[in-house]
Order: sequence, then structure tokens, then C-alpha cells
Amino acid sequence: MSRLVVISNRMPLGDNPSGGLVVALRDTMEEQGGLWVGIAQGDEADQSGAPQSPVPRLQDHPGLSFDRKCLTVPPELYDDYYLGYSNSVLWPLCHGRTDLIDLQQRYRKAYIEVNRRLAKAVALYLKPDDRIWVHDYHLFPLADALREEGVLNPIGFFLHIPFPSAANVGALTHVGELAKWLAAYDLVGLQTNRDVASCLEVFRTLPGAQMLMDGSIRYRDRMVDLKSFPIGIEAKAFGQMAARTCGQSTLADDDSKLVIGADRLDYSKGLPQRFLAFDHLLETRDEWRGRINYLQIASPTREDVQAYREIREELEQLSGAINGRFSDIGYTPLQYLHRTVDRNRLAGLYRNAKVGLVIPLADGMNLVAKEYVAAQDPADPGVLVLSGFAGAAEQLGEHALIANPYDSHQMAECIHKALSMPLTERQERHAALLENVLSEDVAWWANSFLKALRDKAMDEDFLQLLAQLREGQSPLKPVEAS
Repeated sequence: MSRLVVISNRMPLGDNPSGGLVVALRDTMEEQGGLWVGIAQGDEADQSGAPQSPVPRLQDHPGLSFDRKCLTVPPELYDDYYLGYSNSVLWPLCHGRTDLIDLQQRYRKAYIEVNRRLAKAVALYLKPDDRIWVHDYHLFPLADALREEGVLNPIGFFLHIPFPSAANVGALTHVGELAKWLAAYDLVGLQTNRDVASCLEVFRTLPGAQMLMDGSIRYRDRMVDLKSFPIGIEAKAFGQMAARTCGQSTLADDDSKLVIGADRLDYSKGLPQRFLAFDHLLETRDEWRGRINYLQIASPTREDVQAYREIREELEQLSGAINGRFSDIGYTPLQYLHRTVDRNRLAGLYRNAKVGLVIPLADGMNLVAKEYVAAQDPADPGVLVLSGFAGAAEQLGEHALIANPYDSHQMAECIHKALSMPLTERQERHAALLENVLSEDVAWWANSFLKALRDKAMDEDFLQLLAQLREGQSPLKPVEAS
């Protein structure tokens, strides 16, 4: 069996690693074995005085059933690659906030350089029959850099966040660069059909790109497949955890109805809009005053980026204003926590919540929606209120209540409807949602992607293209990125 090589910005460290991607792929890696490669910021002391090796080396991290190796990058270079280009250019680009893009030449230079170093280091450890699976926007250029190192292995890529529209891609200085990077992969996996359509549109705007009948793209000297692979969760295990911990995850007032949101503190999550909708609900539906509690957990992230400091200040002001207006002795309507909550406790809170708010302005998938569904008691389930801009809406939108994050009145009415929904309707909606969450879980996602990558590697056109490349031939005339 060929070895699976997973490459991501963050790798599973320690003897009991955590994190969304780790949870998603750990079982697959333990079953198949293989190699996981990541990137880490090195200490200044590690870099001073020592001459830089012309070929970067990976550091071993033993301790698990699969191999782990890490590329160490100097702090300044890492910051420009990660906080700079990845999260001050690509993140806002992919989430429709081109007004927040900070285009600095050194950011792009660092981004390409880190991917180049990673490719040089990884190429030393690859075997001829390895399958390579690259993850997320930090590593868009990695396959292109690996091809420059002579790597001909099948390489798949999965983007965990939304794919940008063609109009927004135009905000980049080097417009054709993103398509050039993607074309170096054999398979590009995206969360939703909407993302696939956006990616196809980006290629359609470029001269030399050919759209094939099977949905694949020919561009430059490569052919790439674009497909949707909506990511799932360990639904059964999460539901069991929620059932075990729900008794430990109650609020002080058990007679009130709990409305919950749990997100990273990010401008893409629509948190100020939710606060305004909750304010509107209490203002217009006074029957809920004193009877509902809204708990919003917003775990810290990227606090060195100005946009994140600004949204934190905005939420603190809004929560204070709402509680100032509607609190009473013994009653605080809105609890805003700017910290991480233990996953076990969070599962119990989901189970106790009558309404789960998942209302981002833009999101690749948003697994909180699926976790909330998995955590519910089927005999007395809560109601999922879901943004149509979340990738999860393609799978769950028919049976969730769809809210518009830009309309505080409509959002407030959705919350009211969820709180007022009869038991029979709640049970019917939840049963349909749970069926999807259980059947299209994280194992289904990983297996679907890896099967498509295997099928691509056995495709006759791909094998012919590979043979031509090995002989030094170029089957298509290269098209330079603009």
C-alpha cells in the first residue's frame, strides 16, 4: 500500500495532540500509517550564528503510530508568511473582506519562500508511490514548488475555508498566481459546490485554461480535478460525549432557555450581527426577557492582527450595552466569554441549549453546526439556526432554520421561532439533520477524498501526462501567470 503524506501548516504535536485538523485526520493516519509534516516557528537562539543550510531539513517528532516531521522557520519569516500573507491577505480574500487585505511585498515573498523551503525539505523524504495530501490556504503554492523539485507523485489539496470569487481574486497583485498554484495539484477538494463554481470561474477568466466535460481543468502543463468534499465530524463519539457531560454543563438558572454560539473570535463569524439580533429580540419580544440566556463563546485567535483587536472591542461594548439595558437582579441575558472552553464541557453545553446559533458571514463549512446536531437529545432536541453563508447550509439547510446575518430582524424572528417550536417539529428536523451528520462524518470525508486521489492516479489521461513529464515533454504550451 502506498504511503499517505499529509502536509499542513500546523502539525499534531505532543503525545495527545488536539485541533480540528488533527481530530479529522488522526484516525486515518493511525489506520494507514504514513508521514505528517508541518511548520513551526523557530527560536531566535536557534537561528543566530549558524549558517543556513542550502537544503532545509525536517525535525523528527516521534511518539505516535505515524511519523511526524516539522520544518522550523525563523520568527520574522514565519510571521510574514503566517500573520502576513496567509492571514492578512488570503484569509480576508477568501472571506469576502477585500477591504481588509494588507498587500505588502514582503508578505508575498515570505509566503512563497516558506512554501519553497518546505517543498525542498519534503522532497528528500518522498518515496515514488507516496500520495500527498496538502491542507489549507497556507500552502497554496506547495505543489508548484514540489513540481519544481521534480516531484511527480499524485498531490491532492483540500481548502478548509471558502474559495474566493473571481471578482475578489482580482484584488491580488498577481492575479493568475492562484490558478497557477492550484493547477500544480492533481485534485483540489473544496467544501461546497458553491466553492467549486467559484474556482471554475477563476480559471474561466484566464487565457489558456480549458474546461473539460468531466469538470477538470487543463491549465499550463497540468490537468487538475475540482470537486466538493464537505468535511464532517466524529459525530457518534461527539454525541456520546455530550450525553455524558450535559449534567456538568448547566447554567445557574436551569429554568431559563439556553441559546448558544461557539466560534473563534473572527470577523467572518458575524458575532456583532448576532448580538444586535439578540438585542432586537429582547426589545421586540419582551416575553423572553428573564427566560432566555445567550451564551457566546469566542475563543481568542490572531490577536496580533488589528482587525481582530477591533472586533473584540466592539463585542465588549455591545455585550455591556445589552446587559445594561435588559439585565435584572439575578438575571444577565448575555454571557460573552473571550476564552477557550474545554471540548467536553462544550459538548454538554450544546446538548443543554435549546437553540444553536451558527450564523457566519462567510464560512467554508462550520463544524459547530454539525457538533450541535450530534450533541442533541433525540427525544427533546434543540433547533439549529444556520446562516445560508455557512458551507454547512448545503447539507443541513433544508432542516435547519436559515437566518440572514445581515438582517437583525429576520435573525431575531428565527431565534423566536426556534424557541417556540413544538416538540414534534423539533424531533422531525433533528432526525433528518442527524442522519446526514452521522452518514457523512469525518471518516466518510477522508475516505472520499483519498479514493478520488487514488482514482486520479490510475486515470489513463493522468498516466499519459505523467509519462510525458517524466520524459521531459510538455503536453501543453505553458501560460505565464500574470
